[in-house]
Amino acid sequence: MKKTIIALLFFVLSTESAFSLIKVDITRGNLDPLPIAVSPLHIDSKSEDLKSLMDRKLGEEISKIIEKNFRSTGLFNPLKKDAFVQKPDIAHLKPRFEDWRLIKAQALITGKIVVKDKKLKVEFRLWDLTAAKEMLALSFTTTPTNWRRVAHIISDKIYERLTGETGYFDTRIIYVSEKGPKDQRVKKLAIMDQDGHGTKYLTLGNELVLTPRFNPTNQLVTYMSYFKNMPRVYLLDIETGIQEVVGNFPGMTFAPRFSPDGKKIIMSFAKDGNSDIYSMDMETRVVERITDHSAIDTSPSYSPDGKYICFNSDRSGLQQIYTMRSDGSQVKRITFGNGIYGTPVWSPRGDLIAFTKMRKGKFYIGVMRSDGTGERLLTENYYQEAPSWSPNGRVLIFYRETKSDSKGKGFTAKLWSIDITGYNERLVKTETDASDPSWSSLLSK
Repeated sequence: MKKTIIALLFFVLSTESAFSLIKVDITRGNLDPLPIAVSPLHIDSKSEDLKSLMDRKLGEEISKIIEKNFRSTGLFNPLKKDAFVQKPDIAHLKPRFEDWRLIKAQALITGKIVVKDKKLKVEFRLWDLTAAKEMLALSFTTTPTNWRRVAHIISDKIYERLTGETGYFDTRIIYVSEKGPKDQRVKKLAIMDQDGHGTKYLTLGNELVLTPRFNPTNQLVTYMSYFKNMPRVYLLDIETGIQEVVGNFPGMTFAPRFSPDGKKIIMSFAKDGNSDIYSMDMETRVVERITDHSAIDTSPSYSPDGKYICFNSDRSGLQQIYTMRSDGSQVKRITFGNGIYGTPVWSPRGDLIAFTKMRKGKFYIGVMRSDGTGERLLTENYYQEAPSWSPNGRVLIFYRETKSDSKGKGFTAKLWSIDITGYNERLVKTETDASDPSWSSLLSK
């Protein structure tokens, strides 16, 4: 991946680095969002080209992005700026803690921007208002056009300091953009920042594209496309735009996924009238068969350590979820509830598996422990599937199809996200209809 952040200049933590203001209970969510004040980043008077920066109100724009990121989590309540009682430049030097506590804020973010020699330096501080002390200070130097990414990286650092979990704001989402009537959909690959900004279309729409998936270690994407009605697996480098065909797999039913180290692709395709799971080494292109069963085995996903695979199969009659070792041994059924289970995806944390469940005409997105216990259904609807994890394992993104009027006519497909607690379900805005989302790893890791 092309490096866009030029330098990390300083990094200062309080000595109590294990302390966090917010405690997250994954079984309940955070029903009392933390009141947080995000002061606009002030522009240092020594900055060059000050007038154009002031015209763009860059400090305010960066603070707005940070606010939006924190509000979207459901864990934080960014306070309105008209209640702020201290100027941004003064607050950044040292807040009057008692004044900020008067507006019920428990945490404060302040910052400063300096532009010099065509470089943008952004520094920020995080303050614990209850304990009246600084929690975190950090500075970045980059190109001025990169200010949006800086806002996301700042959000990640603050989120991690306050929750003890890695953030997920400096990430991208790839999905299938859809237009047209349901029986004549034009489908393109599209990519955007996790907040919906900067949408780019990666294919022209003259071929059907399905199920794009990010490589966990870089900005490579694999997806399936039909060329003259023949399924092909492609690799696409997001940064360079270079695309190559991995192989032609007649009868393939599900697009491939990468292994955690990015060195293999795992997939399901039909051969000799039977659907089994195969892996391909990305360097040698050697294909290895993993399952050999008369049933239909599909939709494989690696555990984050690469030692296990979850998949769905109808070998017990109805489609259920199974796990096995990555060499195909120790196959174990883990779902036994009523309904049909599919599209299992292992959490980056390794503790949970997300899935789609269909029962009595309804579709559910749920999670369970990796041994199948503790099943929780997070959301139900007319039709929804294809969950994908945020890189910290906190949020799921999926797509939902709905009828657009009360008579059942019309059709729409949209992306939605939900916390693994079942709270904070929200629409993820896209320029067009959208399906089959995949969340990237952190760009700045």
